[in-house]
Amino acid sequence: MQRFSEGDRVRVDIPDETDPDYERFHGVRGTVVATLEDEAGRATGDERDSLLFRVELEDGNIEDFRWRDLRPP
Repeated sequence: MQRFSEGDRVRVDIPDETDPDYERFHGVRGTVVATLEDEAGRATGDERDSLLFRVELEDGNIEDFRWRDLRPP
């Protein structure tokens, strides 16, 4: 089920231009540094939503993303 693992290079892909994070993150690249879990999958009915991928971006910042916002670079 896990789509990415620690050390994987990724690209943030937010297709909805009205998403508040679109301008800040769309197209940015980084490396997965950790995988976290929460209860979001219970709310959405999709167990993949319970995974958060912690990504160290190329600028050094660390941000958390759901599976649907990440693609291979």
